[in-house]
Amino acid sequence: MSRLSGAAPSRTHLVLIPTYNAGPKVLETVREALGQWAPVWVVVDGSTDGTGEQLQALARSEPDLKVMVLEQNQGKGAAVLHGLAQAEAAGYTHALTMDSDGQHPAHLIPDFMQASGDDLARMVLGKPVFDASAPALRVQGRKVSNAWANLETLWMGIGDSLYGFRVYPVSPLLSIMRRQRWMRRFDFDIEAAVRLCWAGVWPVNIDAPVKYLRPEEGGVSHFNYLRDNALLTWMHTRLVLGFLLRLPWLLLRRFPSPPGRPKATQAPSGGSDRTQ
Repeated sequence: MSRLSGAAPSRTHLVLIPTYNAGPKVLETVREALGQWAPVWVVVDGSTDGTGEQLQALARSEPDLKVMVLEQNQGKGAAVLHGLAQAEAAGYTHALTMDSDGQHPAHLIPDFMQASGDDLARMVLGKPVFDASAPALRVQGRKVSNAWANLETLWMGIGDSLYGFRVYPVSPLLSIMRRQRWMRRFDFDIEAAVRLCWAGVWPVNIDAPVKYLRPEEGGVSHFNYLRDNALLTWMHTRLVLGFLLRLPWLLLRRFPSPPGRPKATQAPSGGSDRTQ
């Protein structure tokens, strides 16, 4: 098969798609991503619906597609972590993450990659533009999480804390994730944005449409209202504690020192990052 993207593969930026039992939509999503960018990497997070085998078959005929299979389901964050570690080892500096269920706009991949450039102190965050398919409860509920995330970063500019269509700098995010044991499941997207802000990685927000597909359209959701909201509550508790510990430094960075006084350049790390 000829290269679907029609362009030479990037040596620095890749698309990373974690997937778990997404059904046929994952194949459509991967093909759409390949039509916009190369390379595309997929981490199959213990899927049992046969899509892992289908993706591996596609990879055998598509040179710009790499498929990694985790035997057991470990969570979105763990799947991203696995992909990021492989990306860093291969010399990549940036990874665009997107969901495998058809919600995210593959046609915007080049714009997001261009916005990230080669800057390791910048992350590009999708800011969702909802249509009539979006459940009102989900749209309103994310406003709470967004408010907490902006408080925890002293309003550094996180446009949306939950939308997973993003470009991350690989090394800074890996460094954060390796120092603590959280961010392995549904809590990944929010905590990644907050902790990267703490580390001095500034967000750039770009509007991006989001689609909520009905089951008859191939839509699949693994969101569990009680389980995942409990996880987010515990996560924000940790982040608020971490925010309070870092507050003096965050204030110095957000409100620069008078001329002649040294400026803070890096957030405190070490033990506090492992426990909060």
